Formats: sequence, C-alpha cells, structure tokens
Amino acid sequence: MREEVTALTRPQVVAHRGSSHVEAEHTLAAYVAALDEGAQGLEADVRLTADGHLVCVHDRRVDRVANARGPVSTMELAQLNELDFASWKKPWADFDDEAPEIDEETRKVLTLRRLLEMVRDYGRPIDVAIETKHPTRYAGLVERNLVGLLGDFGWLGSDSPARVMSFSTVALHRVRRLAPEVEVVLLVDRLYAWQLARGLAAADWVVGPGIDLLRRNPRFGRRLRRRGTRLHVWTVNTAEDLELCVRLGVEAVITDRPRDVLAHLSRTGDL
Repeated sequence: MREEVTALTRPQVVAHRGSSHVEAEHTLAAYVAALDEGAQGLEADVRLTADGHLVCVHDRRVDRVANARGPVSTMELAQLNELDFASWKKPWADFDDEAPEIDEETRKVLTLRRLLEMVRDYGRPIDVAIETKHPTRYAGLVERNLVGLLGDFGWLGSDSPARVMSFSTVALHRVRRLAPEVEVVLLVDRLYAWQLARGLAAADWVVGPGIDLLRRNPRFGRRLRRRGTRLHVWTVNTAEDLELCVRLGVEAVITDRPRDVLAHLSRTGDL
C-alpha cells in the first residue's frame, strides 16, 4: 500500500535568517526584506555574548560574516556593535553611485530583542522561530536568557508567536521546564540522529527535518505525518523541494527565498 499524505493547507513560509538570498543573513535589512516579501515567519539563530546579550549569529565565530575574527561568546555587545556584518554579502555596494543610501544600522549585529520588537510592532501577525546553538560555553544560560526575554514580551503562553528550535533535546527540555507552553521544534539532519533523539522527545514536539534528509528518505516524512507529528522543514529553496513538502503535509518551510516560495505556492494554487 502506498504511504501517502495529503496537505490540506499551504505551509507557512518562514524566512531563513531573513531574506538571506538578497541581504546579509541575520541583519535587520534581511528581516525587513523578508517581511516586505510577505514572509509569515522569521527564523533566527541566537548566541550569547560575553555580557549576556542574545544576538542573531549562526556561527560560533564571527569570521565568516563580519570584518573581524573570534568567538561571539568572548565579545561584549559593544564590541560586536563596532563590526560590519553586511559588507561580505555586497562588497561593492559602497562603489555603486546608483544604489540607495545604506543605513549603517542595518549592517550591525542584530540583537534578538531588536528583532522581537520588530515582530511585535509589525502591522500583521508574524511568527518567529528561534534556534539556540549548541554546544556553547554558556550551556543552559542561553535558554534561561531566551525564556526571560520572551517573558518580557509576554510571549510565554500557548498563544506566543515564538517557538524555540534546537538540535539538542537537552536544550528543548530545558525550555519546556522554564516555559511549558512555548512550542519547541527538534531539528534533525540525519536518520541516525533521529533514532537517538526520538526516545527523548516529547510526543507534542514539532520535528524539523532538513530537506536533504527528506529528499533522500521521503518515507521518513510520511511515517511521521501518519503518526500526527507536525513537520517544519529547512532549508527549502527550490520548486521541487517545496512540492515535496506540500505533498507531505509539512506545516512550515524555512527558506532563504521567501518571495520565490510564496510566488510558487500562489501559481500552483496551494493557498
């Protein structure tokens, strides 16, 4: 018998580190662009600075995305604020006389607080998917500070627009102990990792497989959906991968290209 799952609704389109195909990832400019393109959710990776601020940076070190070197965890926010987190994406922008004037604030490190303020104040409902990065020298302090920040916004209830994602089951259990109603997403990149983690995951957790894993093992996605497990998939950038997600009944797709994904869903009638 064929294992088939039919999607009843279109997936939510979540901008991966903002509209990171067109703007430097995790910058304010990338998130503004994602919202302008119609993204229904924003995804961000967070790390803790040496003085306790949560900032939107993917890598352990700033080397790839800023004009400096070193681990995020050893730098204070004031030091990070002196760096340029955007020029690597468009290195010739300063020499383009026809380009619009660049707002220097959009080049700086983005704090999670600033991103959540934008989400709160935007003119339509926006979800935010926050990934805590591990391992880290601060261990559980990342989740404690994150839950504290969500509490500042009144976002600890079941109606919170925020959800917390991680590859670490320990981190997600920590979030659930601190904030039992906040939605959590267990990220998975390999079947072996899922086999190790599934016994540690609670039944109501969302599962977040990578698109490479689903592409290689679509039966894995179908089995999860038949069990009633909700799926949030990353990073979905092609029409073929998007169509696979729609067929599987995926609830949310995380993409570098929110405009293209939304346009494809509109063309194919998945509205």
